[in-house]
Amino acid sequence: MVRDGTGSDGWRGWRAAMRAALYGTDGDGGGAAHSSAGGSGAGGFYRRPEGPAGHFRTSVHASPLFAAAVARLLCRVDEALGRPATLDFVDMAAGRGELVTGVLAALPADVAARTRAYAVEIAGRPEGLAPRITWLSEPPPQVTGLLFANEWLDNVPVEVAEVDPAGVPRLVLVRDDGTERLGDPLSGAEAEWLARWWPLPAEEGLRAEIGLPRDLAWAAAVSCVARGLAVAVDYGHTADARPPFGTLTGFREGRETAPVPDGSCDITAHVALDACAAAGAGAGAHASGPALLLTQRAALRALGVTGARPPLALAGTDPTAYVRALAGAGEAAELTAPGGLGDFAWLLRPVGIANPLPREPA
Repeated sequence: MVRDGTGSDGWRGWRAAMRAALYGTDGDGGGAAHSSAGGSGAGGFYRRPEGPAGHFRTSVHASPLFAAAVARLLCRVDEALGRPATLDFVDMAAGRGELVTGVLAALPADVAARTRAYAVEIAGRPEGLAPRITWLSEPPPQVTGLLFANEWLDNVPVEVAEVDPAGVPRLVLVRDDGTERLGDPLSGAEAEWLARWWPLPAEEGLRAEIGLPRDLAWAAAVSCVARGLAVAVDYGHTADARPPFGTLTGFREGRETAPVPDGSCDITAHVALDACAAAGAGAGAHASGPALLLTQRAALRALGVTGARPPLALAGTDPTAYVRALAGAGEAAELTAPGGLGDFAWLLRPVGIANPLPREPA
């Protein structure tokens, strides 16, 4: 059975193919963030100098309002922790450090002075990043504060399964040019995960992504939080709405494209967030109740990002402020839009504190 290596004929499972295309020989992103194989095996798609922002638009790149909202969340965690002398902020899948830089800039001065900032990323440290930001390839082992993973889990490599004509789920094998064929039937932990979290009817062609590596990656990240909050933000699904043919796809220069694992494009798949939530349940040293899943729309509204238009009267009294507020409303609307960024899910796992966001949609 082909698993983690390439067979003599070039066929391998999607997990190994994604790992090579996105992360070169540095691993599968399970403990860190982005990195990858830049076309023709040049060492990693995410190692390219343009970074993720050169190929797709995340909430971080859409508006500084996102970083400001995360800063407000960090302040809530700070209050729940009793304002410790040192407050940690860990930016998983940090890209080029855009989020951690924005969060530090948005914090009140007294909180910023106590904040110890980390950017976790496999790619090298970018030039010009503030010296106070510690650049790591793995999260620090003891976090007291907020660990925040924006669009990280979708790039943790996974295997793909497809139902064959006999109704049996089999491993999908792929070549570097994106050509696929079916391999052996699933077995072991992968078959168990599929049966529990994404059972496939015996209908030829149905597909699923085996999210076990993401569960393990999330549990490992949560285990680093001694006290505080771990948050994963991603596009995902739960057991009541699994996509029948999976979600594996690629992105290049802002456009969706075929997922060809040659290092020329991002390769991503939606996250089974309910499985991740269960995996992270016992990871924290002092877990505080169940995990919470919210839409980004609800989470950001709870953090003050509403998208409300400014009163028209402001245009007459302060036109500059009106234009500025109108632009902010447009950015907030993009971050919370149904059918877009607003439908992303926030998975929150409190450790030793109460959950700082409401359970009901805001």
